[in-house]
Amino acid sequence: MEASAASVTVSVAIAAVLWWIWRTLNWVWFKPKMLQKYLRKQGMVETPYTLLVGDVKREYSMSMEARSKPIKLTDDIVPRVLPFPSHTLKAYGRTFFTWRGRIPTITITDPEQIKEVLNKIYDYQKPNTFPLSRLVASGLFSYDGDKWAKHRRIINPAFHLEKIKNMVPAFHQSCGEVVGKWDNIVLDKGSSCEVDVWPWLMSMTADVISRTAFGSSYKEGHRIFELQAELSELIVQAFRKAFIPGYSYLPKKGNRRMKSAGRESQAILRGIVNKRLRAIEAGEAPSQDFLGTLLESNLGQAKGNGMSIEDVIEECKLFYISGQETTSVLLVWTMILLSKHQDWQARAREEVKQVFGDKEPNAEALNQLKVMTMILYEVLRLYPPAINLTRSIHKEMKLGDVTLPGGVNITLPIMLC
Repeated sequence: MEASAASVTVSVAIAAVLWWIWRTLNWVWFKPKMLQKYLRKQGMVETPYTLLVGDVKREYSMSMEARSKPIKLTDDIVPRVLPFPSHTLKAYGRTFFTWRGRIPTITITDPEQIKEVLNKIYDYQKPNTFPLSRLVASGLFSYDGDKWAKHRRIINPAFHLEKIKNMVPAFHQSCGEVVGKWDNIVLDKGSSCEVDVWPWLMSMTADVISRTAFGSSYKEGHRIFELQAELSELIVQAFRKAFIPGYSYLPKKGNRRMKSAGRESQAILRGIVNKRLRAIEAGEAPSQDFLGTLLESNLGQAKGNGMSIEDVIEECKLFYISGQETTSVLLVWTMILLSKHQDWQARAREEVKQVFGDKEPNAEALNQLKVMTMILYEVLRLYPPAINLTRSIHKEMKLGDVTLPGGVNITLPIMLC
C-alpha cells in the first residue's frame, strides 16, 4: 500500500514538472513562433527572434551607441532618439514587426491605420508590460474602456477653457521670476553670457504645475518632483531588463528604492488631498486649482460613480509627471529653433510687443499670437514630446488589409510618421 502511494506521489510530481516545463517552453518559444508564423502569412517581415530577450539588447545597444556620439543642431535627431526603429524602418519597409522580449510588436506608420487604432479604445488597449512604471503614475493615460471614460468625464472640468484662463497669472508669475533672474545674471556679468537654460526651465515648469495643481509654490512641492524624477530614472534603467521574468519583483537595491520612493510620494500627496477634503467638509469653497476642481467634480458624482482617494492621488501624480519635462522640452527646442531662425524670432518678438505692449498677458490676448502659435506647432511637429505609443491586442482584429492575432502589440512611432 505504501509503495502504491509513493508511486502515485512520484507520478504526480513528474506530471507537475512536465506541465511546468511545457508551460515554460510554450511561453518562451512555441507561442512566439506561432505568432511569428501567423504574421508572416499576412506578408509581414520581422527581425530574428532571440529566445526570451527579443530585440531588447539590440535596441539598448544601438541607443547607447547613438547617444555616445556628439550631435549638431542641424542633424536629424531621429537616428539618435529612435535608432533601432529608424534602422528597422529602412531595412524592412513601412509595416514590420520586432520583438519586445517574447511579444511580437508591429510597427504601424499608415495614418489611417493609426487613426483607427487610437479611436477604437476598447479593442486596442494600453499594455501592462511593466508594472513598476505605475509607481511614477498611472491615472488616465494608463486606463482603458469604462474606467478611462469615467476618469476623463470627472477630470474634464479641470481643463475647461475658463479654468485655463484662470491659470494664466500663475504662468506669468513663474515665467517672470525666471526671466528676472536671467536679467540679473546678465547684469552681474556686465554683458552677454552663456546660460544653461534646461535646469531653469525644469524648475519653472515645476513651479507652474505646483501653482496650478495645488496652489503652492515649487518649493513646497519640491520633494514630489525629486521623487518623481528619481523614480523615472530608476524605471528607465529597470525597463532595459524587463525581459527577465520576475525581475521587477526581485529585492534588488534599485527595486527597493523605487518602491520606497513610490510610497513616500504617495504619502505626501495623500496628505495634501486629505487636507483639502477636510477643508471642504468644514464648509470652505473648493480652490480653483487642478486639485480643487478635480475634488469638486468628483464629489459631484452620483454615489458609486466617483473616483477613490487613491485614484485622485494617481491623477495628481500624472498631472505632475506628464507636464513638467514635456513642456520643458518644448520650450528648449523652441528657443533653439528661434536662435537658428532669427527672422522668425524677430517676427515673434514684434507680435508679442504689438499684442501686449507693457501689459501683463491674459487669455484673450494670447489667442491673438498667430505667429507664436505657428512656431509652437512646428516645434511640436519636429520634436514631439511623446516619440511613440504602444497598444496591445487581446483578440483577433482586422486592421487595414491585415488580420492581427491576439497576444501581439502595436507601436505607433510618432516621430517616424
